[in-house]
Amino acid sequence: MSAIKKYFRIWWLLSTRSAQVAFVSRFGAIGFLLGKLIRFVFFLFFLFILIGQTQAIAGYNLWQIIFFYATFNLLDTLVQFFLREVYRFRWYVVSGDFDFFLVKPYSPLFRSLFGGADPLDIPMIALSIVFVVFSGIMMGGISLFGVAFYILLLANSMLLALSFHIFVLAVGVLTTEVDNTIWLYRDLTQMGRVPVDIYLQPLRAILTFAIPVGIMITFPAKALMGLLSFQGIIISIAVALLFFRLSISFWRFSLTRYASASS
Repeated sequence: MSAIKKYFRIWWLLSTRSAQVAFVSRFGAIGFLLGKLIRFVFFLFFLFILIGQTQAIAGYNLWQIIFFYATFNLLDTLVQFFLREVYRFRWYVVSGDFDFFLVKPYSPLFRSLFGGADPLDIPMIALSIVFVVFSGIMMGGISLFGVAFYILLLANSMLLALSFHIFVLAVGVLTTEVDNTIWLYRDLTQMGRVPVDIYLQPLRAILTFAIPVGIMITFPAKALMGLLSFQGIIISIAVALLFFRLSISFWRFSLTRYASASS
C-alpha cells in the first residue's frame, strides 16, 4: 500500500508539472481541443450518413455502431491521457536523460510510461463517456452482467494498450526509434473505430488475435450487447495477460542492451 501511495504521489507531481506546461499557450491548448472535437464530430457525422444509406453495417444498427465508436474514443483518449509520456521517450534516450531515470529510487518503466497525464484530454474523456452512456441507453436491452463484463474488458483493454506502449519503449531503448512505432500502433487502433466484423478474413483474425485491436475495442462493446461468449471473455483476458508478460520480458531484455549516452 505504501508503494502505491508513493507512485501515486510521483504521478500526481509529474501530472501537475505537465498541466502547467500544457497551459503555457492558451491558444495552442484551445486549438488542440478544437482539432480533437472536430475530428470526433466529423467521423460521427460520417457514420450517421453511412447508416442512413445502408441501414446497418455487418448487422449492427446505428446506435450500436455509435457505441463501438464511442468505446474506441474512450479507450484511445484514456490511453493518451495516462501514457502521453511515451511520445517524449525518444528525446530522453538520445539526450541521455534516460540515464537519470535508471538511477532514480523508483521504476524507470513507471517514469517512462506515466511521466505526467495530459489534462487536455479530459474534455474528450468526458464527451466519450457521455456518448457511451447515451448510445448504450438508445440501444436498450442491456443487463447488469453486460455492464460488468464491459467494465472488466475495458480494464483488460487498458492492460493491452499498456503492453503495446511498453513494447514501444523497449524498441526505443534498443533503436532510439519511437515515433514511427507509436504511430503505427495508433494507425492500427484506428481500424477499431468500427467493429472488426466488417473486415474480411484473414484480416479480421489478424486484427482480433495477432494485433488484438478487436479484443481491445470490439470485444468490450460486444460484451455489453450480450454478443460475446464467456469463452471469448476468457480468451480476451488470457491474450492481454500474455501480451503484458511478453512486453515486460522484452523491456527487461532491452535494458540489458542499453548503451548509455555517455558511453
